[in-house]
Amino acid sequence: MAAAGAGRLRRAASALLLRSPRLPARELSAPARLYHKKVVDHYENPRNVGSLDKTSKNVGTGLVGAPACGDVMKLQIQVDEKGKIVDARFKTFGCGSAIASSSLATEWVKGKTVEEALTIKNTDIAKELCLPPVKLHCSREGGMRNSSLNLLTKLV
Repeated sequence: MAAAGAGRLRRAASALLLRSPRLPARELSAPARLYHKKVVDHYENPRNVGSLDKTSKNVGTGLVGAPACGDVMKLQIQVDEKGKIVDARFKTFGCGSAIASSSLATEWVKGKTVEEALTIKNTDIAKELCLPPVKLHCSREGGMRNSSLNLLTKLV
């Protein structure tokens, strides 16, 4: 029963993301913002949501947030013996752009070395998702840096 309610809530939120208000132009106080279909796809079907075993020696955990807007992201990476990222998981509390950015980031880092993953910038994620400049802060790059630092402290 709870899953059905969550599904209805997600569909309703997605509908709001995709549709502009049906009000006459003179009644709108600001232009309506619509999200790109890539954002909506990652929001409705987030990839790699969840957690890895943070006590594992080959798992790094990073936590970043934006106090101004309330977005918080936990990113975890798991590396193999050669230093390649074999899995990545996230949990994000925030807007659709923050969730979509976290989802895309986990897809992009898999198969890369930690050093390669650290070259991914939030501007790259924002560009791929077609985020407006006002939403740039939602595509956090600090999660990868923090999870990498956490991993390094376990390895030394």
